[in-house]
Amino acid sequence: MASPAVTRTVRPLEGLHLAASGPPGLTGLAAEHLGLLGARAGAGAGARAEPAEPRDGRTAHIALSGGDFDRQDATVRWSAHRSNGMTDEATVQAATGIMAVHGRRDGAPRGLAVDYAATATGVLAVQGLLAGLLAQARGGGAAGVSTSADRAGLLAVSQYLAAAGADEGEAAELAPGGPPFTSADGVLFELETLDPGAWAAFWRALEAPFGAVRAGWRPFQFRYATACAPFPTALHDTARTHSWRRIEAAAAASGAEVCRLRTLAERAAERDGAAPWTLAPYGFGHRTRATHRDRVAPAPARPLAGLTVLEAGRRIQAPLAARLLGLLGADVVRIEPPGGDPLRGMPPACSGISARWLALNRGKRAVEVDIKSAADRRRLRQMAAGADVFLHNWAPGKAAALGLDSVHLAAVNPALVYTYTGGWAGRIPGAPMGTDFMVQARTGVGEAARPQDEAPAPSLMTLLDVLGGLLGAEAALAGLLLRERSGGAGVRVDSSLLGAADVLTAPALRRALRGEDPRRPAGFRRPLRTADGWIAPTDTCARAAAAYDLRELPTAEALAQLRAHGLSATPVTAEPADLHHDPRFPGSISRDAHGAPAVPDPWSFV
Repeated sequence: MASPAVTRTVRPLEGLHLAASGPPGLTGLAAEHLGLLGARAGAGAGARAEPAEPRDGRTAHIALSGGDFDRQDATVRWSAHRSNGMTDEATVQAATGIMAVHGRRDGAPRGLAVDYAATATGVLAVQGLLAGLLAQARGGGAAGVSTSADRAGLLAVSQYLAAAGADEGEAAELAPGGPPFTSADGVLFELETLDPGAWAAFWRALEAPFGAVRAGWRPFQFRYATACAPFPTALHDTARTHSWRRIEAAAAASGAEVCRLRTLAERAAERDGAAPWTLAPYGFGHRTRATHRDRVAPAPARPLAGLTVLEAGRRIQAPLAARLLGLLGADVVRIEPPGGDPLRGMPPACSGISARWLALNRGKRAVEVDIKSAADRRRLRQMAAGADVFLHNWAPGKAAALGLDSVHLAAVNPALVYTYTGGWAGRIPGAPMGTDFMVQARTGVGEAARPQDEAPAPSLMTLLDVLGGLLGAEAALAGLLLRERSGGAGVRVDSSLLGAADVLTAPALRRALRGEDPRRPAGFRRPLRTADGWIAPTDTCARAAAAYDLRELPTAEALAQLRAHGLSATPVTAEPADLHHDPRFPGSISRDAHGAPAVPDPWSFV
């Protein structure tokens, strides 16, 4: 098809029509995000309102049409394999290892009380549709895309799976335990610092035993990687002897940060209703000189072929966003400090390289740049002049201080899609450090992730870093499509962990605003013990299944008994390493050139 006509728009899907059918759990979030990006519900001229396939309760169909584009279709399923027992959120969490990782803090598998897999799947569906439209806008043909919740789940646990398949063991103990801490006056709180000196100073101010302080640092430091933190009990005991005011004072004096766990009702009352990302074009019609992106045609399976992404990311959020753009065909150039990213050496390793680092950065090219050097900053600006996307998650204000903010890079490349994946998006006055667990604590995720009979606690699985990376890639794709539809104008794109938290907890926040209990009922998504493992019923069968005592039955017999009574369930993956030989994922888990486990791409294009 010919490239769609240039339009003067600030929303990339303006003029397009949206049609969706199938389970609301698979279509709701995608339809909401497509609407925020400008698509209007209802079929456009010549478009089918109904899906091509019959409805089966497990498959959703989403289509975009109009605006001089050929129709773009997405198929979304609970599982890429129809007969493997994954038919809803609970069974996907169980099979893909989400329950196993989230449950490490408690010593047994636990389901997330939020619809994490479905949320991630909705974002992946939007990404696939945006990528397909972008390929059309750059001269390629329309290609249908499919994704599934089980692939989203595997992506979410990919770092834990990679570590489980490494050549060496974990650097920290895998055992139950972790935050939050509790003050003498009953305040649940999260603690954060990246500095061992601040950690020690905080606990010294509270007169914690020296041995406990020293022993507690390593599990605290590695909790992002291991999803658990078996602290010495003396640290929890110390916290319980001091008032919240005293704890706040100790944090202020030491340089550590603390955050009281907020409730969903509190977050609902303050929420501003903002979208999870913002797109701000620099102007209109600023197409720069022709670059390689104008000469390389996108292929159906690689819709971003010919585009270059510069990524200056750390930890998880930005590296994952760039990794997703790379899976879609972009050439990703990773900006690393002199000597390379220190996280390359983070244990456990495969062939001498961190397995977790490979899960986030496989397939990228690396260039070492000393951003403290004026000469290297000029070199980075020169690199940005020929790029399509510059993506980073530096601390607030750092890019401006370095002369590498959007206004600086737009001066050398007015067509650049400048993408910032941050913590708070400037929306929370006095916000603490913008890390995964602090954002969980501040926004009520710690309450939403657990049912009513469990104390609120941020999940030690990196829920928001992963979802924030997904949203960052979604926003970058929206920015690229907006650039194409507005004559080449560059776009400033911002997303955040705060946006990820609000997306994840949106149903709970709506319940809170209606005056309902925002949390799920007691025992929600709690697996059932069998003689040799665990099983997870579907959400609709859970109440009836819980009436059966299955503890003395092997898992296969327990499943058969439930099936005989018309109830559906699936075995719980007890450890991510078990995914390698799980028959529910035939051929899905591979190994890269370093021997590190790798999950399948989350989309298929046809």
